[in-house]
Amino acid sequence: MGAMPRLRDTAQLASELDARYADSDAQTIIQVAIDLFRENGGIAAISSFGADSAVLLHLIANIDATLPILFLDTGQHFGETFEYRDQLSADLGLTNIVNIEPLATLTAESDPDKVLHKTDPDLCCSIRKVEPMARAVEPYAAWFTGRKRHQAQTRAAMPVFEAVSGRIRINPLATWTTSDQADYMRRHNLRENPLVAFGYYSIGCFPCTQPVKPGEDSRSGRWAGAAKTECGIHLTGLENALPPTRATVNS
Repeated sequence: MGAMPRLRDTAQLASELDARYADSDAQTIIQVAIDLFRENGGIAAISSFGADSAVLLHLIANIDATLPILFLDTGQHFGETFEYRDQLSADLGLTNIVNIEPLATLTAESDPDKVLHKTDPDLCCSIRKVEPMARAVEPYAAWFTGRKRHQAQTRAAMPVFEAVSGRIRINPLATWTTSDQADYMRRHNLRENPLVAFGYYSIGCFPCTQPVKPGEDSRSGRWAGAAKTECGIHLTGLENALPPTRATVNS
């Protein structure tokens, strides 16, 4: 594996890490990142406990079951998602699930009747996901996601390591295909979100998620009929909601 890169400017560090480890297997990427950031600003993982969540969480649990797993409780999740969160966490021995909720003041002001998703889905996602996401990752220098390039056009060229407002976002499964995911799930007998059996192949909030129709891509059930394809927590706009890092990563 060689000597670990020294911590420095995050954009430079992300580029260096990506050049060095982007072609490594997911477990190596996760191990490298945990070793690098555990004592240098901290590291966590974000998980929706959705259709594709088990693989990343299993890989993390095999290395460090105490790693903080950040779960955005939007207030509009399927009941099955909460059950799956608890069951899968128990299966894998994850001991540090951190639930992050929207600010009550924002939801009371902008969405008191919980129908904002019908009139302004971007604002709904902003107060229920983007702002909570910014708060969730604020204490950490880096975080893992389970994003994959095949999932959406907006993700087709994403790197494994990327700088986001002075932090580093890590996508260990970026190159994985649907077949890779399914094979790993079967090989390790991982629990599946029960909604998958009903055609929910990408699972978000219940008002904005529906089963995928035959022949459609896995994310077509999200905001169906709208131009919207991302909630915003993984887009560059997150930087606008993020405060500066608590400690700059320098050499």
